[in-house]
Amino acid sequence: MAPKLPDPRNEDILIYIDGQLFPREEAKISVFDSLVQGGDGVWEGLRVYNGRIFALQPHLERLRDSAHAMAFVDIPGEEQIKQAIFQTLKANGMKDEVHIRLTLSRGKKVTSGMSPHFNQYGSTLIVLAEWKKPVYNPDGIHLITSSIRRNNPQCIDSKIHHNNLVNNIMAKIEANVAGVDDAIMLDLNGFVSETNATNLFLFKNSCLVTPHADSCLAGITRSMVLNIARSADIDTTERNISLSEVYSADEVFTTGTMGELSPVLVVDGRIIGDQAGTMTRKLQILYNKATTTQGEILPF
Repeated sequence: MAPKLPDPRNEDILIYIDGQLFPREEAKISVFDSLVQGGDGVWEGLRVYNGRIFALQPHLERLRDSAHAMAFVDIPGEEQIKQAIFQTLKANGMKDEVHIRLTLSRGKKVTSGMSPHFNQYGSTLIVLAEWKKPVYNPDGIHLITSSIRRNNPQCIDSKIHHNNLVNNIMAKIEANVAGVDDAIMLDLNGFVSETNATNLFLFKNSCLVTPHADSCLAGITRSMVLNIARSADIDTTERNISLSEVYSADEVFTTGTMGELSPVLVVDGRIIGDQAGTMTRKLQILYNKATTTQGEILPF
């Protein structure tokens, strides 16, 4: 028996692969594609709110920057990618409550192997749009601290938004085993980096604090929240954060396109001070307002 989909509307979606739209069960890439051979690709997650793609431009810039950093030879232009997204959304009749997984692979190889010299067919662009509400409980989530350390820039730069997510997946496995939502990942010096899927913020004495984006992804939502907070005259700082500071914070929340802003209620069994506190709720309201007024308007 086939598994039940989280949203049954996704049973009949059309998925874009290199200029063509395929039904869900027919949407496939080659076994010689770099994504299969080595997770060799870059990706972005976007959301559609009320006829607008939120923060489309910074996401496209990061996708193309990541591809350039990984020495992709033929990177599609921004307009080409936009048109692929628009085509996919229009074909599926999607204008709201939609998450887009945008992927650019190095493409198909002439033979199996790791070397990009084997990639002689050009890159592969995939647009997967699904009906998907924010994935976390808006009332709050529980976290543990993972034993897996977040990649250090000496190993691989987390600013490259690549598809090889083993580092994060190993931490997520620990969260699943513990029965919680996600896992906090520390950097190699023992400071808080992010969770396996989101950036992390805390409030202490009305000041908003988040880790430096050194061993973590400099998330688009993270940047938006920092800008929103500063515009609301909330003191903000980026610095090293110890785990004990998280335990003793007044409020903690995570940010990401998939889950937006999610209050953190418990970390490693410690109850966080002001559960789903007033400052977090204030930022949630301001962020939700931004999603209704900003973004690329769909041309259909």
